[in-house]
Amino acid sequence: MKANVKKTLIIVLISVLVLSLIPLIYFTARKNKQTVKQPDGKLILGFSQIGSESAWRTRNTQSIFEAAEQNDIQIIFDDAQQKQANQLKAIRSFIVYQVDVIAFVPIVSTGWDNVLQEAKEANIPVIVVDRQIDCDESLYAGFLGENGFEEGFAAAHFLVNKCKNRKGPINIVEFSGTENSSIATLRAEGFRSIIDQYDNFKIIHSEDGDFLRSRGKEMMDRIIRENGGLRLNGKTIDVIYSHNDSMTLGLLDSLHNNKIDQRSTIIISIDAEQKSIDALVNGELNCVVECNPNSGPTLMQLVKSIANGDPIPRVTYMLDNIFTENDDFSTYTPRGY
Repeated sequence: MKANVKKTLIIVLISVLVLSLIPLIYFTARKNKQTVKQPDGKLILGFSQIGSESAWRTRNTQSIFEAAEQNDIQIIFDDAQQKQANQLKAIRSFIVYQVDVIAFVPIVSTGWDNVLQEAKEANIPVIVVDRQIDCDESLYAGFLGENGFEEGFAAAHFLVNKCKNRKGPINIVEFSGTENSSIATLRAEGFRSIIDQYDNFKIIHSEDGDFLRSRGKEMMDRIIRENGGLRLNGKTIDVIYSHNDSMTLGLLDSLHNNKIDQRSTIIISIDAEQKSIDALVNGELNCVVECNPNSGPTLMQLVKSIANGDPIPRVTYMLDNIFTENDDFSTYTPRGY
């Protein structure tokens, strides 16, 4: 009887010991997983891009990969294919993988609070790239990208100067970017901040083209088909303000296919891809505001700083130029995208 009691006590003690060791085993496994994850000591950046819808976007991705290689930073990459749900899934996978830093280009400006809270709780800093977001600023370390308001402001400034001696109403059609994206909102606000000061400038139509060439062509085709040319609801279209080159190239496709002479219509675009600069030189566009895609080197410096525990600026803007019909085209150099 005593032997049985003794045997039972031994079994209980062994069970308690095993259970007490489980947390230690779990911790050791996690620690070993971390060691396996980065055996060469490289920083690991989880990067979610919205897609590859344009030459600008492709160049932006290339710039980030090139800069990562030059800085010996490993990238875990995800192409969201224009879907926010894919980005949320990707960011959560970066958290599970325990990357050092997360960077992402948000498709839209809202809906990020929960996933960024998860990253914060995992002690993984986040850098927002290209497009801004509307959420608690404590959930991300900083923003790197263009100043959309200034881009719209520059486009309107060119337009007002070009039309300073023009009398009568000036009717504007706006091809807007993706709905609820910060960049479309800011480019619209910057443009209106200038033209709203003048009674003769009127935006007679604004439509979301989702930054896509196919949508730019589709919208222009419909306007021409329903109005018999560059007119809308009985009014001549004097100006087309397009939020990006892809939509602009699409609308030019439509004008060419429909044999429409657009020389009396002012066309302004944003991005400065090589094809839009070529169109500017050929007299098909009047102004192209640059949106610099080469953010890779700056992003890698921010990644290294934040991984080292150093603070980074809340906002870092890329430098942009403006190309107009008044330039000396012989000074232009190839864009590379």
